[in-house]
Amino acid sequence: MGLCSIVVLVVLGQLLGLALSGPIHASCKIDWSFSVSCDTVSSKIKGQINTWATADNCAKGGEKCLYKFVSEASNQLKAKHETPVKHYVDDLTFTFTPVSSSAGCNVQGFSTSETWYAVLDYGTNYCNLHNLITGSGLDKASGYVEKTSDSVCTQYSSANCTVY
Repeated sequence: MGLCSIVVLVVLGQLLGLALSGPIHASCKIDWSFSVSCDTVSSKIKGQINTWATADNCAKGGEKCLYKFVSEASNQLKAKHETPVKHYVDDLTFTFTPVSSSAGCNVQGFSTSETWYAVLDYGTNYCNLHNLITGSGLDKASGYVEKTSDSVCTQYSSANCTVY
């Protein structure tokens, strides 16, 4: 077996290992719980998207910029995020479910790369979502809980949201 064949097998083995340990395509799913209304949560996320719509924050480092509001339905917000250096675009969806027994809200966030061949993302899809929650102050809201894992969120455990 030639060196080229060995390299191909090693790469395929690593890709298989990644596929078994997390999403095959660069993406992230996060579940949040809040003890505030879904209207409040939705409004704060949308406000943060609009606050970070320009490239102004890009100059300070990180990627807390270039968000774009796309659409809103009764229980869902859609947005996009463009990375400032390579200009990759990720699609973001926030789905809101009121908690009937309280004034709380459960939210599922999903971010996925538009680049079809994206496998690894250094936690960018996680940070796309997490940064909006922390930027809006929702991480300080009553009842705040965030749940995700490497199995549903590409490179979650190594994400550095001060950079991405």
